[in-house]
Parts: sequence; C-alpha cells; structure tokens
Amino acid sequence: MRRRLAAGNWKMHGLSADLDEARALARDTATARCERLICPPATLLAPMAAALAGSGVLLGGQDCHHTASGAHTGDVSAAMLADAGASHVIVGHSERRSDHGETDDQVATKAAAAHAAGLVAIICLGETEAERDRGQTLAVVSGQLAGSLPDSASAVNTVIAYEPVWAIGTGRTPTEAQIAEVHAALRGALQRLLGGEGAGIRLLYGGSVKPGNAAAIFALPEVDGALVGGASLKAADFAAIVSALDSSG
Repeated sequence: MRRRLAAGNWKMHGLSADLDEARALARDTATARCERLICPPATLLAPMAAALAGSGVLLGGQDCHHTASGAHTGDVSAAMLADAGASHVIVGHSERRSDHGETDDQVATKAAAAHAAGLVAIICLGETEAERDRGQTLAVVSGQLAGSLPDSASAVNTVIAYEPVWAIGTGRTPTEAQIAEVHAALRGALQRLLGGEGAGIRLLYGGSVKPGNAAAIFALPEVDGALVGGASLKAADFAAIVSALDSSG
C-alpha cells in the first residue's frame, strides 16, 4: 500500500512569525494517518525543524543544487537541506522550469543529488495551457517523466507530482476526468520505466487544491495525495486538506 502524502509548498512565503502556523498544523493533525510535509523557504528549515521536533510533520526543501558543494553563490545543496532537518526536496517545479529555464536533464541530476543525500525527491511535471489546448498533455507529462527520472529512482526515494501549469495559483482546476486520465497515464509510464517499482511510487496532484475540492480529487484512482501551494500557508486550510486525504483512503 502506498502511504498517502499531503505536502505543502510555501514557495517564497514565510517569516519566523509564521512558525506558529506550522505548530498549529502539527497540533490539529496530530492523529492523521497520512504523511504531512511542509516545504518552507530555506531560511525557515532549521527553526521549523526545531519547532516541530517530535510532531511527526516532515520538512522539505523547495529546490537543491545538483552538486554536493562548491562555488555556487546563492545555491543550496541537498546535503545542506538534510543537515538543516529536511527529509524531502521538491525538484522541477514549473516555477523553476519557467523562471530559471530548468530542463528535464537538470531536474534528473537534482533528483539524483537528493537521493545521494538521503532525501526523497518530489519530481514535478505539468503541461501549459497551450499544450493542453493542442491535445499534448499526455505526451508532455510522459516526456517530462522519462527525462526527469534518474537511474536512482525508487518507490522509497521518489514521489511524482502532477501540476498542470495553468492551474497553479489560478483558482482553476482540471476536471476530475482530466486529473484521472493523467494520473493513469503516469502510472502506466512509471511501470514501463521502472517495472514493479513504478507501481509503488506515489503520485500527487497539485494545482489550486483547496479544502472545498480536496475530497473529490482524493477519491480519484491513482491520486495518492497532493502538493498544496497557497492553501498550505494557513494551518486551518491545510489541516482540512489532510483530513480529506485521511477520509479518502
């Protein structure tokens, strides 16, 4: 059985005062069966690790460099994230792909670096609105998957997050049928690429997941949880999503 995962991506939000929201989430979801993960900005990782010690809430980075150390001003390595208390890291988010021009090959090297540092890599995939309108969604996400998976990927160290670019932060979500279609295609692609390991890799949906639509999304086949953006910043909203995830499985 794949254990369900609710992951919150705080993006470039969060100051020390916002640690109270993380503490509230830990308190309000203390009996949750699913895994809970917060990916705050790097500046908050160490203090958040201290604030949540013993709570069961996991911490992750939002990106990592592909090398373990070196002359890379402003970058953070996977080993540094682990040293600060992280167990996971997001790689290949659409905002990294678009804002920084990251390619599938670069994402794969970052995921491999995460694995080498003992981190779980959450590899993000997703099509643009133009690609969906041209009927290219399945080809795009399948191609991203094949190009972004390192040889080190396994069910233990890798999670895949499907985030349609046009749904991130817009309040729009694909239909349930569209989400189910992509997740089914990704599951098939994972099994072709990785054999039995592909059946065990968790698939998350991301893109305007909110308390109001979470239950319907989590009821879909092959949806093992969510990568949540804005709704993860407030403990009450994220706790409601965690509750919906627990109730669905």
